[in-house]
Amino acid sequence: EVQLVESGGGLVQPGGSLRLSCAASGFTFGSYDMVWVRQAPGKGPQWVSAIKSGGGITYYVDSVKGRFTISRDNAKNTLYLQMTSLKPEDTAVYYCASIRGWLAGEPEYVYWGQGTQVTVSS
Repeated sequence: EVQLVESGGGLVQPGGSLRLSCAASGFTFGSYDMVWVRQAPGKGPQWVSAIKSGGGITYYVDSVKGRFTISRDNAKNTLYLQMTSLKPEDTAVYYCASIRGWLAGEPEYVYWGQGTQVTVSS
């Protein structure tokens, strides 16, 4: 069965750091572009960062540029999001998803996980 399992979320103070992980199984992880999507209460989903299947091209929403770093280890079937200088507005549930069509058409989600909660608060 296909699984994407996010981990690493938690409660952190403003200015702190967290590293999120997304463990994939049941599909050919290295063949898919991946994205981190977050959703805050009362708001719609927002693409935070994306990475091509080979890791050579990345995307970041403007609000996280310089603070977040996306990476992947295809040998470990794992996607990462290193988050630094966290702000209260980063508070959300963070989901990882495999996608197709990014940069080559209309993106669509193929698989997605259950999410991990990130709370940035004093």
